Amino acid sequence: MAGTYARTTEVLVIGGGPGGYMAAIRLGQLGKKALLVESRELGGECLNRGCIPSKALIHASLLYHALRTEGPEIGVSAPEARFDLPTLMAWKREVVAKERQGVATLLKSAGATVLTGEARFTGPHSADLAAPDGGHERVDFQSAVIATGAVPATIPGFETDGRQVVQAWDLLEMESLPKSMLILGGGVSGCELGEFLARVGVTVTIVELMPQILPGMEPDLARELGIALDRLGIHVLVGTKATGLSRTPEGVSMSVDGPGGRAELAAERLFVTVGKKPASREIGLEDAGVAFDSKTGFIPVDDRLRTNQPHIHAVGDVARPPMLAHKAYREGIVAAEAIAGLPTRFDFRAMPGVVFTTPELATVGYSRADAEAKGFTPREARFPYAALGRAHASHATPGWLKIVGDDPTGALLGVHAAGERAGEFIAEAAHAIEMGSTVRDLALTIHPHPTFSEALGEAALLWLGEPMHVARRRTDAGAH
Repeated sequence: MAGTYARTTEVLVIGGGPGGYMAAIRLGQLGKKALLVESRELGGECLNRGCIPSKALIHASLLYHALRTEGPEIGVSAPEARFDLPTLMAWKREVVAKERQGVATLLKSAGATVLTGEARFTGPHSADLAAPDGGHERVDFQSAVIATGAVPATIPGFETDGRQVVQAWDLLEMESLPKSMLILGGGVSGCELGEFLARVGVTVTIVELMPQILPGMEPDLARELGIALDRLGIHVLVGTKATGLSRTPEGVSMSVDGPGGRAELAAERLFVTVGKKPASREIGLEDAGVAFDSKTGFIPVDDRLRTNQPHIHAVGDVARPPMLAHKAYREGIVAAEAIAGLPTRFDFRAMPGVVFTTPELATVGYSRADAEAKGFTPREARFPYAALGRAHASHATPGWLKIVGDDPTGALLGVHAAGERAGEFIAEAAHAIEMGSTVRDLALTIHPHPTFSEALGEAALLWLGEPMHVARRRTDAGAH
């Protein structure tokens, strides 16, 4: 009901995405009353417009593509297999709705109050809540958690319209498949959704400004994905700048300038995915006295996720990169524990990352170049999936796992993998790095057979010069 009201709460949580809802749940476990305000749906971008819906679409496209390509080779034929976009979208919405209801149930069980609306600070201990019906509430709080996430970055001249020029949110709700799609941005979203489109018959071209796709990722992983994208028929232009865009009733035409000179690329639609920016500029940070970077929008925090106002915390994408849901989960928990007075802090040695392409890419810890920059003397060993029994049995032999270790000490520094199920076992490598394990420790860990996770132990043995399932090539490896 429209009007003006007032309430008080121990902790105000602004944003119901991964960082915000985890903070509210943990606060409830610690006996703190939390009021969570979310302007859209619980679960944030990850659950509603990112991680979960995109993986649902990717899963469906993999099934469809496998039936048409590898199926006949292994004795599975489905000559009438067809891709039904409306049915897929209905299933995807069902998956998202179930997950969202799960979040709501968890928040309720934690004793959190959830309100739909826009929250804006009006002072260091107060905020205005604007409800969808036009009503307002003043909220006085003791502590706060800012978990407003991020929004898609834009480029002047390439503004999205939801029809011909789309962002990920639009693509994940599309009602029809285009015949062709240009993708501006070769990052995670561009590559994952580009593969989805290509598998279901869309002609795809990816344009990336930086010298490699997946900028910032371990170069060997990016190269491996580039091979796979080419195999799918996706045309990739790296080191290429988009300089202009024209729209016609038939589609779009994008001007680009790259190593091959200037060119015009035409397609039915353009998907713009050039990164995200923190959603920090419309929540009254100045009125709360919270400092933020005026250029990037990020809110500086310490290892307890405190801003310059110690009772106000910031977590997730709005706080700092990397913009990962699992990072936000942990930050939300730490912020809640800090508010409750527990001796906690956000401290990690290894942040895993996964790209859900084919091959699946997973990475944690240092690359060889990173390790050298940190003063280590790194050495690499790469174990091929083709030497794994499970890979052969699963028709998934392309791929490899690479270990980076410190040569003098044998310390495990990094693990990088490109292949089936890589994202499912990268957490083991993250745990090993967090615990200060050596490569020898990883080699001594018994991995179940036949699994893809055996690649970890086998790569460790190879690094040590003691390979079991590939021929020994290194004779000068010392024992660590």
